[in-house]
Amino acid sequence: METLSLETPLPVTALQGTAADTSFQVIRLICEAIKSVIVVPLLRGAVYICLTMSLMLLIERVYMGIVIGLVKLFKRKPEKRYKWEPMEDDLELGNSVYPMVLVQIPMYNEKEVYQLSIGAACDLSWPSDRIIIQVLDDSTDPTVKGLVEKECERWASKGITIKYEIRDNRNGYKAGALKEGLKRSYVKLCDYVVIFDADFQPEPDFLRRTVPFLIHNPKIALVQARWKFVNANECLMTRMQEMSLDYHFTVEQEVGSSTYAFFGFNGTAGVWRIAALNEAGGWKDRTTVEDMDLAVRASLKGWKFLYLGNIQVKNELPSTLKAFRYQQHRWSCGPANLFRKMVVEIITNNRVTTWKKVHVIYSFFFVRKVVAHINTFIFYCLVLPATVLVQDVEVPKWGYVYIPAIITLLNSVGTPRSFHLLVYWILFENVMAMHRTKGTIIGLLEASRVNEWIVTEKLGDASKPKSTDLRTPLIATPRLRIGERVLMWELGVGMYLLLCGVYDIFFGKNQFYIFLFLQAITFFIVGFGYVGTYVPS
Repeated sequence: METLSLETPLPVTALQGTAADTSFQVIRLICEAIKSVIVVPLLRGAVYICLTMSLMLLIERVYMGIVIGLVKLFKRKPEKRYKWEPMEDDLELGNSVYPMVLVQIPMYNEKEVYQLSIGAACDLSWPSDRIIIQVLDDSTDPTVKGLVEKECERWASKGITIKYEIRDNRNGYKAGALKEGLKRSYVKLCDYVVIFDADFQPEPDFLRRTVPFLIHNPKIALVQARWKFVNANECLMTRMQEMSLDYHFTVEQEVGSSTYAFFGFNGTAGVWRIAALNEAGGWKDRTTVEDMDLAVRASLKGWKFLYLGNIQVKNELPSTLKAFRYQQHRWSCGPANLFRKMVVEIITNNRVTTWKKVHVIYSFFFVRKVVAHINTFIFYCLVLPATVLVQDVEVPKWGYVYIPAIITLLNSVGTPRSFHLLVYWILFENVMAMHRTKGTIIGLLEASRVNEWIVTEKLGDASKPKSTDLRTPLIATPRLRIGERVLMWELGVGMYLLLCGVYDIFFGKNQFYIFLFLQAITFFIVGFGYVGTYVPS
C-alpha cells in the first residue's frame, strides 16, 4: 500500500477546509462564551425584573378590585359619604343662593366641534346672572376664529353672559390659556370654575348635580365627572380606547375617590373650587399634564377630591391613529416627567399622611404611570420572545399565563359589552405600550420631546358616515400617503416577533408561537396603518 510521506504536501482544498472548520469552531466558541457570560445573565435578570413588575401590577389590580367590590357591597355612594342637598330657589334671596360659576372652554382650531361645546355650556341649567361662559380661543386659523367669535355673539344676543377671549401667543398651551382666563377681572366674582374641552357636551343639569357637593363640603376642591364616548363604535380602535378608559373611570378614579380622596384630574368635565386652585399655585405649564400637576399640588395642600361616576359628559375619542399616538405620547410622557419633578416635594410634604404620600408615589405614579407602560412592552414584546431564542432562560408559567390572565380579566370589568374583543384589546395595548414606553422614558429623562404638545384632532360631524360612505362600523380603510401610513418601529417589532415565532415552531419548547404570531400580525396591522378611520377629502 502506498504511504504518504511527511514531505508530501496536503491538497490545497484540504488545508482550506481545515482552516474553515477551525475558524468556525473559534467563532462558535466565542458566541457560546458571550451567550453564557453576557446574554443569559442579562436576559435572566430582565425576566426577574419583569416578573417583579408583573407582581406589582397584579397586586395593584387586585387591591383596586377589592376596594371596588367593597364600595359596591356597602353602597358607598358619594351622597352617603358627603353632604349633598339639591339647589332650590329662594323667593326672598332670589338667585343669590346660587354661587357664581365660571365655565372655561379652551379651544384651538376646533372647527368641527366648537358649536357643540359652546351650545352645551350655554344650555346649562343655572341662573343666567350667576354663570359666566368663557371661551378661550387660541386658534391660529383666522376663519375658525371668526366662526367661534360669531357663535359667542349669537349666544350673547340671547342673554347669555359669554366672553370671547384670545391671546397674542400660545405660551403654555392649554395651561397658559386657562391661567390667562382666570386673570380677567370678572373672575373675582366667581366661586367655582368648570372646565370643558372643546368636544365635551355636558347635560343641562351638570352644575345642579356637582356644585352642591362643593357648597356643603368646604374641604372638597374638585368634583370630577365621568366621560361618555359618543363615537366609541366608530371603529375598532375607538372600541379599544373605550375599554381602557372605562376601566380608568370605573376603577382607578373610583378607588382614588373612595380611599384617599385623591385621583388625577382628567383636565375636563370637572368643577374646581377657585380658592383651592389658587392655593395650590394655579395652572403651571412645566409639563404636558397640567391637569395632573394641579391635582397633585392641591392634594398636597390637604384638599379632597370627589369622583361622580353617575354623571357622564359626552365627548369624542380620537379616531385616527395619528391623533391617538400623539395623545398617548402626551399622556405617558407628561406623568413620568411630573413624577420626576415632584417626587421630592411629595416626600418632604408635611400636610398629608405618610400613607397618602406612599399612595401617590408608589401606586398613582410609579406603578400606574411607569411600571404599567414599561413592563407591558418590554416583557411581552421583547423579553418573552427573546427567551425563545435563548432557551437557557425560562419564564415560569405563572409569569406569562396566570398573572396576565388575571390582570386582563380585572381590566375587562369596565366595559362588559366588549368582552368578546378582549384578545385583540390585549394585542393592541401591547402595540401602543411601545409608544407609551418611549414617552415614559422621555419624560423620566426629560429628553427632546418632553414638552411636545399636539392638540388631539377632533372630527365631530366630519367623521360621521354619509349616505355614500361604505365603511363598516368597526373597520375603516386608511387613505394616507405611504410615508404617513407605514410606521417603521411597528414593522420592526412585528418582524422580530414573527422571526421568534418561526424559530419557536422548529426549535422552541414553550410553544409561544401562537401568541407571537398574533402579536406580530397586530404590529403589522398598525404598522401599515390599517387601524382607525380617515376623513375623506
